[in-house]
Amino acid sequence: MKDSDHLLLGELRRTLLHLHKTLLDWERAAYERVHGRTSASELLKAIVSDPQFAWLRPVTELIVRIDSALEAEDPDVPLDVDALVAQARALVVPDEAGSAYEQRYHAALQDHPDAVIAHRGVTKVLKDVPSRETLH
Repeated sequence: MKDSDHLLLGELRRTLLHLHKTLLDWERAAYERVHGRTSASELLKAIVSDPQFAWLRPVTELIVRIDSALEAEDPDVPLDVDALVAQARALVVPDEAGSAYEQRYHAALQDHPDAVIAHRGVTKVLKDVPSRETLH
């Protein structure tokens, strides 16, 4: 992996983790309004099994994919950095009429100022990534 790709994925991962935590905190507050205060272990169980948290899985899965790319030991194994960037771009497009994820993401941005700040962090990283399709 090129150093520039490694730096990009590291920064994207950092901002996505912040976004994920912010969205998780927001969803936890909504969950606890209905179910009462939850311990860390109860929350983990809810995150894994409760449908209320299912919409966060695309962000979780992207972070895991980026982690795998960053931990790849063979520098000659081609990584599709463009696909990871494209997936991140798709995840930061709120749409109140879109998929369940897009609708919930839109609601978080409308309701939670910290989500807006975290969203801005990710979009700033993505804005600085040149479109490689135009470079080929």
